[in-house]
Amino acid sequence: MRVGCGYDSHRFVDGRRLVLCGVDVPFEQGLDGWSDADVATHAVIDAISGAACLGDIGTLFPPGDERYRGVSSLSLLQAVVDMVGHRHLAITNVDVTVVTERPVLAPYIPQMRATLGAAMRLEEMRVSVKAKTNEHMGFVGRGEGVAAVAVALLEPAHDR
Repeated sequence: MRVGCGYDSHRFVDGRRLVLCGVDVPFEQGLDGWSDADVATHAVIDAISGAACLGDIGTLFPPGDERYRGVSSLSLLQAVVDMVGHRHLAITNVDVTVVTERPVLAPYIPQMRATLGAAMRLEEMRVSVKAKTNEHMGFVGRGEGVAAVAVALLEPAHDR
């Protein structure tokens, strides 16, 4: 088995929609980034690509490359899932924690699990999404942005 850990953070900005785990979350601000800035999906991508020794999201999909401007992070995740398959590996499960003071994410978690699962071709029971606050500490606690951490477990594809 292979384990990967991913982390990402983005600051809030005006004029963008907030996308987390591929789900539009109603909020007065979105996240700043080259793609759709889906911090949670970016953490998942880094966890999976780390477990498969593919490098990180910035290496695979460089910021500044016009092909990725405003792109859905779910499409990047699907590309990484395909890369993992070419390495004869399969994703066993993914666990992601989204850290933000606002908005409250609990109502969106079932849809987030379903959306991530569909992008990775995984059953929902293999995808965990959790939301936490940062207890008003640091940039997340001050409401300046969102962070996410993810863990992925991969195994040889023939074992599944």
